[in-house]
Amino acid sequence: MGSRSDWPTMEKAANLLAELKIPFEAKVVSAHRTPQRLYDYASGAAERGIKVIIAGAGGAAHLPGMAASMTTLPVIGVPVQSRALKGLDSLLSIVQMPAGVPVATMAIGEAGAANAGLFAAAIIALGDETAARRLAAWREKNTDAVPETVHVGRKDKFFPAAFSHGRFQEPRRYFSSATPPAAAPSIYR
Repeated sequence: MGSRSDWPTMEKAANLLAELKIPFEAKVVSAHRTPQRLYDYASGAAERGIKVIIAGAGGAAHLPGMAASMTTLPVIGVPVQSRALKGLDSLLSIVQMPAGVPVATMAIGEAGAANAGLFAAAIIALGDETAARRLAAWREKNTDAVPETVHVGRKDKFFPAAFSHGRFQEPRRYFSSATPPAAAPSIYR
C-alpha cells in the first residue's frame, strides 16, 4: 500500500486472504516517497515466490501502475477512497494504464480491497488445488448466506413475498383485494 493510512481499506484484502489461508505480506511501498523500495519490491517479487501483487493507493495512485511496469506478475490495483475526490482520482489513475502495462482495477474502497483479495485467491487457485477448494467453499458459504426471500409489508409486520413466472403470488391477501386497473403492466395482472 502507498501509506499506512491505506491499511483500514487494504485490511479487507488481508482478512480474506487470511480466511482462505493464503500467505501474504503487507508492506508500505510508496511510488513517490520510496521509489527504490518500490523497485526492489516489485522487481524481486517473482524471485521471492510471490504470485500476485495487490497494490492499494490513494490520490495520484501511481503504485499499482509502477509496480506493474517492474514485474510480469499480475498486479491488482485498489483505489483507496480519499477526502478530496472520494477516490475517483485514484480509480482513474489506476484504470487508465497504457497498453502493455496491465493493472486489474477493482472498485474504490473497502469493497474493492475485498474483491482484490478474492481475485488474487482465484489467480492462485489456478495452480493450487487446496486454494481452489477453499475459495469454492468460501463462495458457497457466501452464496448460502444470501436470503432467498424478501419481506414486504408494514414496518411492524413482515410477510414473505413470492414471485413466480413473472408474477407476484397472492400479494392481495396482505394488502387489498382490489383488482389492478386494466392499464397496469401485465406483470401485475
